[in-house]
Amino acid sequence: MTTTVAYPWGVSYAWGMTTPADTPAPTRGYTASKDQLLARLRRVEGQVRGIERMVEDDRYCIDVLTQISAIQAALDKVALGLLDGHARHCMHEGAAEGRADEMASEMMAAVGRLMKRG
Repeated sequence: MTTTVAYPWGVSYAWGMTTPADTPAPTRGYTASKDQLLARLRRVEGQVRGIERMVEDDRYCIDVLTQISAIQAALDKVALGLLDGHARHCMHEGAAEGRADEMASEMMAAVGRLMKRG
């Protein structure tokens, strides 16, 4: 059975109930640093809430923009960490399975999306 949930802008994520409940989660490239990744994302979330308060308090535009820049830098660091884990783990596994070209194309597409901001 597969369930699909609609997300904004037509994005969807599907999951299925095809594996037993006791099957461990797949190992991802970021598994070893997952706690650090989650801590960094929580910090970014707090920064975003801080910007929301700044706007509510009618703070100076440049101060708000400075904080937005800091958040973008923090998210870029998260993205680079994820790309590093993907290159070292996921692509390595994909190459061992004979899918090196597919994995390289997928990663380059992700890098392209990251670079197309603004």
